[in-house]
Amino acid sequence: MNKEQQTSLTFLGAAGTVTGSKYLLKTPTKNILIDCGLFQGLKDLRLLNWNVLPVDVSSIDLVILTHGHLDHVGYLPLLIKQGFNGKIFATEPTVEITKLILLDSAKIQEEDAERANRNNYSKHKPAKPLYDTKEAEAVFPFFESKPLKIPIEITNDVSFQFKYNGHILGACFIELKIKNKTIVFSGDIGRINDPLMYETDYPETADVIVMESTYGNRLHSEDPKQLLANEINKAESKQGTIIIPSFAVERTQLIMFLLWQLGNEKKIPKIPIYMDSPMGSHVLEVFHKNLKWHKLSLVESIEICSQIRIIKNEVETEKILRDKTPKIIIASSGMATGGRVLSYFEKYIGDAKATILLAGYQGEGTRGRALLDGAKEIKMRGKLWKVNASISLIEGLSAHADQSELIHWLSKVKNKPEKIFITHGEKIAAKTLIEKIKENYGWLAVAPQLNQTSVLF
Repeated sequence: MNKEQQTSLTFLGAAGTVTGSKYLLKTPTKNILIDCGLFQGLKDLRLLNWNVLPVDVSSIDLVILTHGHLDHVGYLPLLIKQGFNGKIFATEPTVEITKLILLDSAKIQEEDAERANRNNYSKHKPAKPLYDTKEAEAVFPFFESKPLKIPIEITNDVSFQFKYNGHILGACFIELKIKNKTIVFSGDIGRINDPLMYETDYPETADVIVMESTYGNRLHSEDPKQLLANEINKAESKQGTIIIPSFAVERTQLIMFLLWQLGNEKKIPKIPIYMDSPMGSHVLEVFHKNLKWHKLSLVESIEICSQIRIIKNEVETEKILRDKTPKIIIASSGMATGGRVLSYFEKYIGDAKATILLAGYQGEGTRGRALLDGAKEIKMRGKLWKVNASISLIEGLSAHADQSELIHWLSKVKNKPEKIFITHGEKIAAKTLIEKIKENYGWLAVAPQLNQTSVLF
């Protein structure tokens, strides 16, 4: 078979690490990019975002997105700058969330660059954002939303469909057919008993599987709601402020929902709760518009927002920072890599009465991971800050399936896949999941390297 007849897959991200998801599928007739995310965490990974992709971007015909998290969509403005001129397919909620994510990402980068230049703490003269708001908005005309479970024909021989994946609002796995072959891209797989999202659909036929492994070596706690109550009661006993760094999409809404429930059940003290994430509040609006995608009713959503104060601007943020009374603050970002939560860290990280509750996965090289690993000081905005606040992790609040749920996700595949690629995980997580797949199903899986190309058929 000559190269023109081959179908190959190149791993441009999420290989050996959790972030930067980008998979280039080359078929005899079309070149398709599955996801287009930013690298996050370790500096060596973040520097990769500044590199031009090692492929001819103008030859990519279309992009298909699994969901709207930054590590799956955040590179799109750079893809456009490098010459991409095709369509970007996603579910309707994913299109809405991706727009919010890109605008928020651009705004944070612009603010970080402006602050670094003003305070002269960047080695770059001047510091510049990876992309700005105008470049983020330039992506929007390329979006085209598609429904669930309806095959979308790309050519006579190539089609795909989205299937519900439960991870966040709009999240799906992609089932892509090339003639008589089926390739499944898992995206990020959701929980079986998620309080907000429905249970994922399951693949039933797959010749090739590209599967995430974020929690490939770990199991979640059985009752995160009770753990959250325990941590809040323990923190409140010190009469200090509680800060919960949270991802603006799904995690913020989940934490708000659980705090609302715990308050109604009188399982936590009655103290003010604030949600300070501009994007988080916009995502709430997307939840309201897409009720069929999640379990939360409109009435519940309205009640939650009536009991938890939504912060709308920086003036309100400054007012809360001056308030010395105990309170709970939910603010993005979830791994404390940027956003409003850093302002609260600057205020409270050195306060022994304060508590920082980490909720979900903390990537290598992030401030959240450093705190989780017991760092005595962290660097923020060009300065070192001593850590005196208590640090706790609420297990089980992650929107990612754990090891047992990942294994279960494969349980309905009727045939033996020809190839299984384990991606989107740190090396130990990927390695452990590979072993578990062999143990449970007798299937061989591999963890590809960054920029590795594999001929599929």
